[in-house]
Amino acid sequence: MGNVLAGLLIYLRKYSKNIKIFLISSFFGGRQVAMGEKYVTKENRLRALKKSGKFEEAEKEIQEGLRQNPEHTLLKTSLADLYLRQGRLIEGRILAEEVLANDPQHPQALAVLGDFFLMEHSPRQAWECYRQASFRDPRPYLILKAARALKGMGNFAEALQELEKVLVVQRENFPFLKEKALILNRMKKFDQALDCYEKIKELRPDDRFVQKEIMRLRARTRPQPQVLKELEAVASMDSKKDDPQIHGLLAQKLKDAGMIREAVAEYVAASALEPGNLFFLKQQGFCHYRLKDYTQAIHCLAEAFHRDPQDIAVRKTLEKSFEAQGNLAEFLNLLEETFRQHPRSKFLLGTIKKIRRNLKLAPPPHPTLPPWGEGKGEGNKNVRRKFSD
Repeated sequence: MGNVLAGLLIYLRKYSKNIKIFLISSFFGGRQVAMGEKYVTKENRLRALKKSGKFEEAEKEIQEGLRQNPEHTLLKTSLADLYLRQGRLIEGRILAEEVLANDPQHPQALAVLGDFFLMEHSPRQAWECYRQASFRDPRPYLILKAARALKGMGNFAEALQELEKVLVVQRENFPFLKEKALILNRMKKFDQALDCYEKIKELRPDDRFVQKEIMRLRARTRPQPQVLKELEAVASMDSKKDDPQIHGLLAQKLKDAGMIREAVAEYVAASALEPGNLFFLKQQGFCHYRLKDYTQAIHCLAEAFHRDPQDIAVRKTLEKSFEAQGNLAEFLNLLEETFRQHPRSKFLLGTIKKIRRNLKLAPPPHPTLPPWGEGKGEGNKNVRRKFSD
């Protein structure tokens, strides 16, 4: 009890001034008077629409609000956040920076910019944004984001310290407990991670990811054949047959056992149940590559590469797959289009130049902007459609 009270006192002493500043600036600063009860209600609705994936409906409401009040910074940052959720990273960053140009310490815009950097695998820059944002907005969600950025930097102990700032006061905070379990797992403290997931299950007994992680951690010390048999039985149960996490775990165990075709079938089932899960898609592509089914490997991994060009394993496997088909020109097309979508991914330029040399093509007229139409494969301008259909 003493630790809880001490943590609460530290938290209030550290952030009481910021809380006062945040409330005053939010309700009375500049043109943000509209952030009263009416805006809070609207923001809650927009948050619900985003969470449920109703992006078009959310964008329509935000754009309507901006037509009535074009300088409403909170609506702008809400739209920037929506763009990131839709994968429109550049548009989201531009909008967040537009807000920050007028208010360099705007907490919501800094948070969105931090999310952009985290999506672009730049956790240190993300952490700097979250840290600055927390000076004016002391709410726990920024502490959680900062902990995730520290995790991305590999600073696991420091990330746990950030989480404990809130957990010492809110011991049953679900997002913080879940992030703690993820970090403990990354630290290979599997028993502690399992204990943490067990606590989370008491709070959210229906969380599929938590259920899967408990099963995975418990299975670590059991014989592989026994684990496979149990997972196959669970995946066939009426209550679990539509659970993508169970199918994904079974696929992982089948792959570990060298049963690649069976693993593909389970990853396909998992992806069908959870289409937005990039891990399932990548693993499906890797399995196709091991089976030397290069066409299907490219089909899966090209889509994953468009969404996450930072993954070196995906990029290398794609290159080998195209090379096996004797079609490096199409790989060049994929690289160039992906670079256009993710211009911060400068690391792609080395591979682009190498492929151009191999194909005996002239270098691009601008060192950071490869042009269209210089590959030798057909369908250059349709490459994304072709790979993602």
